[in-house]
Amino acid sequence: MMARQVRTSNDIGALVRSVRKEQNLRQDELAGVSGVGVRFIVDLEAGKPTAQIGKVLHVLQTLGCSVEILAPGDRRR
Repeated sequence: MMARQVRTSNDIGALVRSVRKEQNLRQDELAGVSGVGVRFIVDLEAGKPTAQIGKVLHVLQTLGCSVEILAPGDRRR
């Protein structure tokens, strides 16, 4: 999978939904293997801006995604 730039909670939600579907997982299945509630996955995929960052990172890790945050001086071209 290519690197994707994420700027908003909606971008994160779209990424989670896309990767989940690529892995043929239902929302309840992802919730189960991630140890979060189905409501959390629904809200996350909807781009809820107040989702708990720790849980978001855990769901991303469960899907096999990695997160890279670049400081302003480290931006790639």
